[in-house]
Amino acid sequence: QVQLVESGGGLVQPGGSLTLSCTASGVNLDTYAIGWLRQVPGKEREGISYISSVEGTTMYADSVKGRFTTSRDNSKNTAYLRMDNLLPEDTAVYYCATGDNFRAAAVGNSLKLEYEYWGQGTQVTVSS
Repeated sequence: QVQLVESGGGLVQPGGSLTLSCTASGVNLDTYAIGWLRQVPGKEREGISYISSVEGTTMYADSVKGRFTTSRDNSKNTAYLRMDNLLPEDTAVYYCATGDNFRAAAVGNSLKLEYEYWGQGTQVTVSS
């Protein structure tokens, strides 16, 4: 049973930073690509980043390029999302995702992700 657990969310002031973690069980994450998504109530879930399994290739949605950085520590079966220069518009529930048939593609200024497994999410609130 594949399970993903996100953590690290919280309240931060505009311009501040947070690092989110995604820990997997039931799968060796070193062979899986990982995506991060976020969702605001009433809106569709938005793909924001991708990192490949072995080479660490990354992709980002335009809305977070230059501010967010995704990474991974395969020895800990964990992926990370470092968020810098946070804006109120970044307020959302953040999810990590993976899958046996994971796909990522840039479409316009958006990042489209296809996945099979995701976690419960962690709330990020950016407010002064």
